[in-house]
Amino acid sequence: MKMPADLIREEISKCGAISFARFMEIALYCPENGYYERNQDNVGRAGDFITSVSTGRLFGELLAFQFSAWLEQVKKPSLQIIEAGAHDGKLAADILTWLKTNRAGLFAKIEYIILEPSPTRRQWQQRTLASFPNVVWYENFETLKLKTKNSKLHGVLFSNELLDAFPVHRLGWDAKAKSWFEHGVTLDGEKFCFNRLPLTHHSSLVTHHLPAALLAVLPDGYTIESSPSAENWWRDAAGVLSHGKLVAIDYGFTAQEQFSPARTNGTLRAYFHHQVTDDVLASPGGQDLTAHVNFSAIQKAGEAAGLKTEAFCTQPQFLTRILGEAVKENLFTQLDPKQIRQFQTLTHPDHLGRAFRVLVQSR
Repeated sequence: MKMPADLIREEISKCGAISFARFMEIALYCPENGYYERNQDNVGRAGDFITSVSTGRLFGELLAFQFSAWLEQVKKPSLQIIEAGAHDGKLAADILTWLKTNRAGLFAKIEYIILEPSPTRRQWQQRTLASFPNVVWYENFETLKLKTKNSKLHGVLFSNELLDAFPVHRLGWDAKAKSWFEHGVTLDGEKFCFNRLPLTHHSSLVTHHLPAALLAVLPDGYTIESSPSAENWWRDAAGVLSHGKLVAIDYGFTAQEQFSPARTNGTLRAYFHHQVTDDVLASPGGQDLTAHVNFSAIQKAGEAAGLKTEAFCTQPQFLTRILGEAVKENLFTQLDPKQIRQFQTLTHPDHLGRAFRVLVQSR
């Protein structure tokens, strides 16, 4: 099986410069050797980055409490929790364990669906969740609709740190020409480097309505990202939900926050052993690649598909509100020191509380 760098070089040699979105897709998701395919242990203190899940069980337990409250409002004979991007299944295990212990009646009637296109990651998840018979897997929305005879779902469909891993197009501003271009990827010998490509149709839509006053002060080379694949995925997710909530937890910002004097090079970053670098073309498949989610675009996609936006807030606001409701029901009233440290990591601005946002939409 070829390595991502080899596949990228072959594609550039055959077709010419490729978009960064294509580079990112191969680097992260190349079968067997893509970054997310080859290493189950890239999350946590021993890996390349930490996530809310890797801090401990409290994150999943708080989500389980919130999901149970939402599910109890859905008066349907069958209920589903659908998780997309479950990595190794630890978050699903935390949610299901809490529900089994604290909401046994609800646990008995729900089906936990994991959407996972990767056979490798499905194997990781199946090992983690072997003790839960109510978990089922589907590759994508199309397979889900086919296997369920196109029936709509009732419940909660959520993702945690998924949208930031969708491939992004990088767009740059040419101050002299007063126009945008796309950052493509080509070869300089054996080394990957950026070059300029014309805007794609979607990319031109992203930049078309920006105010003239903003464009007048943008520095040359100012960079932003666009992820049509993330928007399309959210639109498809909205299409399978008949009744319930669609939830994204991720780091990102609004369209208005996308432009900042302190962020001239965009938000695309590479992570390796907890070190952050701007050298996103180095070692494809050997480091994580991620960019902030444009939540305005995601919210707009959901509303265009008929969803109602119920909340858009920070992760600290979301989790603190859940904890407050749980305490009213005499749950989580005695957090031990370990749980207190977990909550602080999840909510403190010096840790995971700074950039993480939560979008909740409903039908």
